[in-house]
Amino acid sequence: MREGAFERIALVGRPAAGKSEVIDYLKKTDREERIRRFHIGDFVEIDDFPFIWERFQDDDILSRLGMERMFTDAKYYFKDERIWDFFIRKIDARVLEIERLDPGFFQRTTGILEFARGGERAFRNAFEQLSDGVLRRLGVVYIEVSYEESCRKNRRRARPGLEGSILHHSLPDDKMDYYYRTNDWYELAPDREGFFTIRDIPVPYAVLPNEPEVTDRPEALGPALENTLSALWKLRSR
Repeated sequence: MREGAFERIALVGRPAAGKSEVIDYLKKTDREERIRRFHIGDFVEIDDFPFIWERFQDDDILSRLGMERMFTDAKYYFKDERIWDFFIRKIDARVLEIERLDPGFFQRTTGILEFARGGERAFRNAFEQLSDGVLRRLGVVYIEVSYEESCRKNRRRARPGLEGSILHHSLPDDKMDYYYRTNDWYELAPDREGFFTIRDIPVPYAVLPNEPEVTDRPEALGPALENTLSALWKLRSR
């Protein structure tokens, strides 16, 4: 942990929970204020959505070439559920590659690892895919919304023609139901803040409530995010 700012944060939640809105808010906040209020200075995003979108594109290209789709069926359901582990390991590999090329990078820059998951062991399984070195310097922010609110916001953010956009990608209702109706976050992390354990490594976490919604109003998001990240900072500093 570098002085005054996190090295790495995992920003997680259901689809459309508000993760991208938090990132957008941080981008628009002055650097000195970000450090003072949120313990984040310069930062880099590592989001698994571009990896997911690339697999859709890859399969469409293969299909147009008359080849078998590799990752998804014709309705873009993944053929093998282990693909979700693949995406987290892609995030992990990106972090490790940045460190290999510049060992001091995360002493100067916060890495924000962003992903959504659903299922009975979804979040636990996701964090189990991260390497020990990444986990040991990680703090987790979970943006809390119900499944129903996730669906509402997922529909709201959809923009035709922008399906590959970080801010405006959206899932059809049937995929929301199939992939994200259940969620194991509260089994993994039952309190508002604390630690969960992966391979004997304690990982600090804090929850940002977003229902009623705060991520659509900067004047509400700022204080809520400050409270959450301040709580996480105290845990990370132990």
